[in-house]
Amino acid sequence: MAEEIKSQAPAQNTPPAGDGVKGDFSTILVGVGTLIDNTISPLSKIVVQALESVNDVAQQILEGVSKSLDGNKSGN
Repeated sequence: MAEEIKSQAPAQNTPPAGDGVKGDFSTILVGVGTLIDNTISPLSKIVVQALESVNDVAQQILEGVSKSLDGNKSGN
């Protein structure tokens, strides 16, 4: 009887090969997804700040051009 229990024990603890591979692959995908998410979040904040700065500079340039053109019209 003891021999039967010992021979059955390893078979019960061994997961099927397919399940182990799926678990490893899903773990890798979750890790890659987390890495991408953690990388993109700070980058998106930097891009937003850069675009806001460019917008401010563009507004200042357009205001300067507008004032310059208004000054030339009144001078003529």
